[in-house]
Amino acid sequence: MSIFHSILKAMRLLSVIFILTALISSCSTHSWMKQLQEPENGLTIAFYNVENLFDTIDDPTINDKAYLPDSEVAWNTERYFSKLDNLGRVIAAMDTLDFPHLLGLSEVENQTVLDDLRNNQFIKKADYKIIHHEGPDRRGIEVAMLYRPQFFKPLHTQPLKVQWEGMGRSIPRDILYVKGIVASKDTLHLFVNHWSSRMGGQEQSEHLRIGQARFLRGIVDSLLAINRHSNIIIMGDFNDNPDDASLFAHLKAYAPHEEIHAGQLFNLAMEPYLLGEGTLYYRSWDYFDQIIVSSNLLEPRQGSLRAGPIEVIKKHWMLFTPRNGVPRPNRTATSKSYFGGFSDHLPVMTRIAFDQQE
Repeated sequence: MSIFHSILKAMRLLSVIFILTALISSCSTHSWMKQLQEPENGLTIAFYNVENLFDTIDDPTINDKAYLPDSEVAWNTERYFSKLDNLGRVIAAMDTLDFPHLLGLSEVENQTVLDDLRNNQFIKKADYKIIHHEGPDRRGIEVAMLYRPQFFKPLHTQPLKVQWEGMGRSIPRDILYVKGIVASKDTLHLFVNHWSSRMGGQEQSEHLRIGQARFLRGIVDSLLAINRHSNIIIMGDFNDNPDDASLFAHLKAYAPHEEIHAGQLFNLAMEPYLLGEGTLYYRSWDYFDQIIVSSNLLEPRQGSLRAGPIEVIKKHWMLFTPRNGVPRPNRTATSKSYFGGFSDHLPVMTRIAFDQQE
């Protein structure tokens, strides 16, 4: 199937979803609408690559041998629950005012690890609900979303099967699409991504991420064709920096600037990246974990939501300082060694304000 036909199919499906859920969300008499709360300090949206959150049970349908008790990192129950505690501490520290209201995740193995994470002692009070679909990744690492039901109501969730012409034998991870509503009655379209890695080299693997970017841009364009003022939030580990071709030239996600026109995408990570910030470290800082928003979230022309700047969550206790080097994310393990840290990525977060309607 060509990328044109796959996008056309997705456009038709999204059009039906848009019409049906618009009818639902426009009815303010629903009990769940009355129960939704507007956060006093804005809606916090975060993304975190949690670095290989695997359970200890062998799943014969995927290649999870690197995280089993007989693996070189000797992955066991004690280390698994230590990992959950570490991740729980990070999530609890993302927002000093409250727990994040929406949290995209990547590198989770299955529903079980998500259940264990949401019930972790450090974040259990947030009462997170889970959005997750089984994906095609050979290693079994997938994307998911946690949300707090008193602040966000999902109307539709769907794994988008990424396809493009000439993709060959590549099996990219699904993109998680979530459509939902908040207390102000504004609708959000959220996409959680984990694009193909740079294994084999950045240049050798770039065509994979470009294919994923073009696919996603086609989906975004289908939403904007229905409503140019759609509130779109794209988050994820893109394995590329904001100024790389996949994100800048093909997804067309630019740095926020003074002239904002309907139907554009803006990468909140572009400016801090150009100033030297990053979310993971290998020889130097890279800013692979990003949040991208549509123009209506920077200059609202429909609705009341406005996105603030992006923030990298970077606490000193989340970092490791080598003997000769800069502090960098303290990871859990490599393929052969266990370190007991948090993740090789730092999370990112933005705050969505509820502008007062005139």
